[in-house]
Amino acid sequence: MDSLKIGGNMSKTFIMPKHIVSGSDALNEGSLLFPKLGSKALVVTDDSMIKLGNLAHVENALKERKVDYAVFPGITGEPNDLMIGEGLDVYRKEKCDFLIALGGGSPIDSMKAIGAIVGNGGKITDYLGKTIEKETPPMVAIPTTAGTGSEATQFTIITDTQKDIKMLLKGAVLMPGLAIIDPKFTLTAPKKITASTGLDALCHASEAFTSRKAQPLSDVFALSAVKRIFKYLPVAYNDGSNVKAREEMSLAALEAGIAFNNSSVTIIHGMSRPIGALFHVPHGISNAMLLEKCFSYVLDGTYERFGILGREIGVATEKDSDETAAKKFLDAAIALVRTCEIPTLSEYGIEKEKFFAVIDKMSEDAIFSGSPANTAKEIGLEDVKKIYKSLY
Repeated sequence: MDSLKIGGNMSKTFIMPKHIVSGSDALNEGSLLFPKLGSKALVVTDDSMIKLGNLAHVENALKERKVDYAVFPGITGEPNDLMIGEGLDVYRKEKCDFLIALGGGSPIDSMKAIGAIVGNGGKITDYLGKTIEKETPPMVAIPTTAGTGSEATQFTIITDTQKDIKMLLKGAVLMPGLAIIDPKFTLTAPKKITASTGLDALCHASEAFTSRKAQPLSDVFALSAVKRIFKYLPVAYNDGSNVKAREEMSLAALEAGIAFNNSSVTIIHGMSRPIGALFHVPHGISNAMLLEKCFSYVLDGTYERFGILGREIGVATEKDSDETAAKKFLDAAIALVRTCEIPTLSEYGIEKEKFFAVIDKMSEDAIFSGSPANTAKEIGLEDVKKIYKSLY
């Protein structure tokens, strides 16, 4: 393997949540730690969590541990600066001293952003391009989807409504101190959410493994996640009540989050965020839309790494060359996207003319995010434009 492209020989830092509680009784066990975190929690969530009865489980756990709480259900989609401001107001008005997020990536990312402002001051849009460094209040992440991995990362993605960009904000202090991975919550995820979040996790893991910043520890989590996803995502997608598949996908999402938290994502995520910001495509869907064209374009940057993925999921053997194994992995990934019935841009309703009109802006935003630079293959502005155009 070319050490200049991937990994390198320098020392690496590896971080993950302080406490991870997983399994069928995770909420009950994890809630034992609530009284140690503070006296009043702000639960950041969305209306669907109330309707599905998931919030009631968390409220009961808080009551059982005799911890006061307030609820902010104002995350109505992928989070933006306005939602963060509203949540911050509730946190301060209710005199909360720690945070709990219940939901998919949007409530968890929102919790992190609220925590960042409590600790650092100002507005969330002040932190684009900066590392958030001052301590946040204690944070608990309870994911109800298997995909975003936000419960295990130092990142949050918030839309700046004035500039129409998705801001990738980072800082080790954004890592939740407690992640509760209770698969019972994912049983309520509808088919489309199962698909989009599961494929998001696949992108996290496969990009982490093929990133220039990959390292031995992140590789362990990335490979495990990729194998779980190929085996169990089709099962969870076709039978949402399959508890075993839901458990495995919850673990895969966590593993993928830990992996890319330490080795970063690459070109797919860099190009996905602008599509989401301008055309309001859910993050996992836009990732899946890009997977074929992005990986096809960069595969030759590290046939070896993509080839390992092909062998690990069983579609290639040691007899195959790295190039052949890499292409077999890509074929398997494309087939999984099709199994999950991901629409194309045109099928999603995005007009070609409107898309092409903003390719320059999207390309600049993608490069500015820094993610494409982690790709093993050298990627410049014109490469990104070419890939965007190839989507039609």
